[in-house]
Amino acid sequence: MIAYFDCFSGISGDMTLGALLDLGVSRDWLTDQLDQLPLAGFSLETETVLRNGITACDLNVRVTDDSGPRTHADIRHMIASGRLPDRVKERSLSVFKKLAEAEAKIHGCRVDDVHFHEVGAVDAIVDIVGTALGLEHLEVDRLVASPLPLGSGFVTSQHGRLPIPAPATVEILKGLPVYGSGVDAELVTPTGAAIVAALAELVGDMPKMRIETIGYGAGQRVLADRPNLLRIVLGHGDTHEPGDETIAVLETTVDDMNPEWIGYLMEALFEDGALDVYWTPVHMKKNRPGTVIHVLGPLPLKEKLMGRLLSETTSIGVRHSMVQRKCLDREPVTVDTPFGSVRAKRIVEADGTARIVPEFEVCRKIAREQGIPIRRVYEAILRSTGN
Repeated sequence: MIAYFDCFSGISGDMTLGALLDLGVSRDWLTDQLDQLPLAGFSLETETVLRNGITACDLNVRVTDDSGPRTHADIRHMIASGRLPDRVKERSLSVFKKLAEAEAKIHGCRVDDVHFHEVGAVDAIVDIVGTALGLEHLEVDRLVASPLPLGSGFVTSQHGRLPIPAPATVEILKGLPVYGSGVDAELVTPTGAAIVAALAELVGDMPKMRIETIGYGAGQRVLADRPNLLRIVLGHGDTHEPGDETIAVLETTVDDMNPEWIGYLMEALFEDGALDVYWTPVHMKKNRPGTVIHVLGPLPLKEKLMGRLLSETTSIGVRHSMVQRKCLDREPVTVDTPFGSVRAKRIVEADGTARIVPEFEVCRKIAREQGIPIRRVYEAILRSTGN
């Protein structure tokens, strides 16, 4: 399932959770799920409102027992220890990591020591974990967002008056498409920015999809020139359709690592979901021989793959960027061969013609079992397909 976040009036945690409830997530179910966290003293209140003639869900998190500021380490432990699905934990932790990294850079402290005043209160924890729960309940595998409109002016915070967009918001949105809206108000909150930055695989146009349902979440302000709403469009799409797609490119260079570890690293990265892994020998400073490790992966797995590089190598940093790639349409098929029915790929060329490509692991297994060269296995399968 694809969720397209149409952020024509920006995005906040409350707007996101409201839109997910409008899509059909039950408030009672969400409350029961949030009770899996070691968190108390809150309730979810919803109201159906009209904004410019559009019906939307206005959600408020009412806090009755706020224990005060929490560090990133506190929140991470809270989420990790909760009885939540793994993907809910992963998505929630990813959003809070974006927030913590931005706050740490602005305030000049360690990420684990960041004290969340605005974003670490109970309502923000509910918004972020609730969003992850809602996406899981709706079986959302891909999240795409529109470019984000930024407001202007000033906002009062725990640290005094700050410019809009808030420093944390700007830090989180580095590298993502944004534009000035001319609206004298905060349209994108740090929590809303982190949800997009951490969970969206692409910020741009709506992807090719079959629309099923649409949900609207209301913001607190009434804007003069537009409905203050977040629209989430839910539908189905082919995650392997031909055309351009955005992927993450990760690189790190090592010159003091045991080369025996590299093979293990490649296997681990592929198990983590990497699309491709390869390395290039280089000469580094002082003419030391080194290796550049290159990893291609889906955007939602970027943080996981970077964590693997940093934990399994001697590197202390990873370069990362987003690139576009174009893929031919392909699908798994089963073909009849002298070795029985085997798996292969059917690839459609740009001119519409198709070809069958044997799967390497299948061919290797047959070659070993039959005691014949793998080249003959490939040739026999291709002859069976008429290629």
